[in-house]
Amino acid sequence: MEQQISPAQTARTSRLGTLRRKLHVLYYGDTAQAVRFRYSILIVDLAIIAFFIAAPPLRGTVAFLFVDYAIAAILAVELTARGLATTDLRKWARSPSLWIDLFVLLTLLAPQWLFNLGFLRILRLWTLVHSEFFWRTVGRRYDQTRWEEVVRTVATMVTFVFVITGFVYTVYARAHPGINGYIDALYFTVATLTTTGFGDITLPGTTGKLISIVTMICGITLFVRLAQALFRPHKVTFTCPTCGLMRHDLDAVHCKACGVTLKILNDE
Repeated sequence: MEQQISPAQTARTSRLGTLRRKLHVLYYGDTAQAVRFRYSILIVDLAIIAFFIAAPPLRGTVAFLFVDYAIAAILAVELTARGLATTDLRKWARSPSLWIDLFVLLTLLAPQWLFNLGFLRILRLWTLVHSEFFWRTVGRRYDQTRWEEVVRTVATMVTFVFVITGFVYTVYARAHPGINGYIDALYFTVATLTTTGFGDITLPGTTGKLISIVTMICGITLFVRLAQALFRPHKVTFTCPTCGLMRHDLDAVHCKACGVTLKILNDE
């Protein structure tokens, strides 16, 4: 026997489909309303990221938990809306940015249990700037240009700085005489990242030395990456239909790897 679908179920399915279509237009459309909607989300996201940066020294305040749970509610609603708006749930579910956002949400829902991992919330900055959502909204004019690569690299560097700062503050603040507050942790991170090494603040023991080594190596790598993004000849992302090579010169007519004729769109 065929299962009968009740009118109430049909109505719910219809309302869900209508909601998904509306959200898809808002998240992926080019209308003025869709752009304003995405700008609103980005403003909220940037405010949340600013809170994440300032959060470590604010953890002892009375209002901290209330703000934490409020942000958790906002992030949960936004993730649900993104899931409803997407047309390929499997691809969205496999994206690293989604799993990072879910981890951030988990730290917001359980701040007391995941207290020592709260500094990783700043990874939200990395997922935001590396998302197509960001470049479809703020960076439409600069998408697939040198500026996109520069902004992504700077965002990665800033994220790394505050991840290390948060880690050092969480582990060593008030437990090590050189680090008495968040600014001390930030000062140590920047001095180590730039390999300045004043030596007035050093981390104790083998673990501290390893943290300093990793910070210096990553710092050099990030600075080299930024220099490459600024000064090397810019290439566009265009997948060769024959060999799959993805990076080509702006004026490339043929693929360097296989010689096939390319049809790269440009504004000229």
